[in-house]
Amino acid sequence: MKFETTSAFDHDLRRLKREWLVEFKKVVKEKFAPACDAYAADPATSWPASLRVKPVRNADGVLEMTWSFASPDGRATFELVTVNDELRCRWRRVGDHGVFKDP
Repeated sequence: MKFETTSAFDHDLRRLKREWLVEFKKVVKEKFAPACDAYAADPATSWPASLRVKPVRNADGVLEMTWSFASPDGRATFELVTVNDELRCRWRRVGDHGVFKDP
């Protein structure tokens, strides 16, 4: 699956502390990207429980995932969109619980 980002996500990513950025990238590479590929192949596939993927309240079509349970209690929001008949993951926000103010 291809990934794209919003300007808000890009801004958030630049503001992450280096160690948080390293952890986020590791989780995406090792767990999230493979789960996205599995979902693209079969939408009935469950997300890994360790990522705690679930819908964001009051934000239709926006999902959240947990990339860290320690400081900064890392969260990221994303949506699955179709571009030219291809399913993509669009990252919306990344950081801590503050991302839920404007997911």
